[in-house]
Amino acid sequence: MAGFDANLRTILKTARAHGASDIHLAAGRPPTLRIDGALHGLETDPWTPEQVKHARDQLLDATQSPVELDRDTPDLDFARTDDAGERLRINSFLTLDGPALAIRRIAGAPPDLETLGVPDAVANLAGRQSGLILVTGATGSGKSTTLAALINRINANRPAHIITIEDPVEYVHRSNACLINQREVGEHTQSFHTGLRAALREDPDVILVGEMRDLETISLALTAAETGQLVLATLHAPTAAQVVDRIVDVFPAQEKELVRTMLSASLVAVVSQRLLPAAAGGRVAAMEIMLGTTAVRNQIREGKVPQLPQTIELGRRAGMQTMTQAIQELAGAGRITRQTRDATLAALGGDDAGG
Repeated sequence: MAGFDANLRTILKTARAHGASDIHLAAGRPPTLRIDGALHGLETDPWTPEQVKHARDQLLDATQSPVELDRDTPDLDFARTDDAGERLRINSFLTLDGPALAIRRIAGAPPDLETLGVPDAVANLAGRQSGLILVTGATGSGKSTTLAALINRINANRPAHIITIEDPVEYVHRSNACLINQREVGEHTQSFHTGLRAALREDPDVILVGEMRDLETISLALTAAETGQLVLATLHAPTAAQVVDRIVDVFPAQEKELVRTMLSASLVAVVSQRLLPAAAGGRVAAMEIMLGTTAVRNQIREGKVPQLPQTIELGRRAGMQTMTQAIQELAGAGRITRQTRDATLAALGGDDAGG
């Protein structure tokens, strides 16, 4: 791996060999890998602040970005593709003990929906022509992977102009049936909302928004979905129903009724997911699925959000499922162990933890 010293080459090679999802380099600590969701410190000497800073500088030097990043900034987000074709998403930050790096390993090629083993209701979303599809969950729950797989399916099956706005770009898509233009916040556009506003004038069929963070981005996404584009985005919310409150609460009181109406008209689906240890090794996504059925749309429009969980639970025939149902189904199919099922349901406060 040209340009990298022995320390960094060894860490990247070890992470690949163990299938680690993340690499943590922090001053005063040995390098640490996240494998199947658990942290494992390597049996090496703690890294010095100088070693961490040198690793950061090597990764920055290898970004091949036309934009010069300020290396003195306490927080930096950037991405690069190494010589093995592997994409790395890097966050550089400062701590009381000195510099630190959080490095997320991303497969070079976008994943297939079949490989991920998502429910049919999620895979079918790639066939939608317009509306709003949201994928939610905690950091590291696989949201970007699910969205990349949906984009990959669209790219393989129909001609469309896809614009992605990401921070940073993770999976790199090559145009197949589609024309794909990927933009990175900070390098190709100032922010999510400026990139999204520009996208509306760039003849898109599909827009991917890496994260709906603020009122302007959410407002533009709703407008785009309502006016005929397919918009895919992520949002930080623990459940599908709470996504509705999160979106509506961003807006001033006098606009909330209008926003509920817009959301009820444009919402295609909310997929809320969490990664669980798979019985065969690795991890598997448990997905709560809320679809834009007539009942769901009516409850959103009328502000009856507390009724949504029951509607999801009773909507299995339409393809909906609660997180509890998703976990039970994974256990029944042998994809997770009973111990994982019971522990996860207990953490959720589920009544079926001992079933």
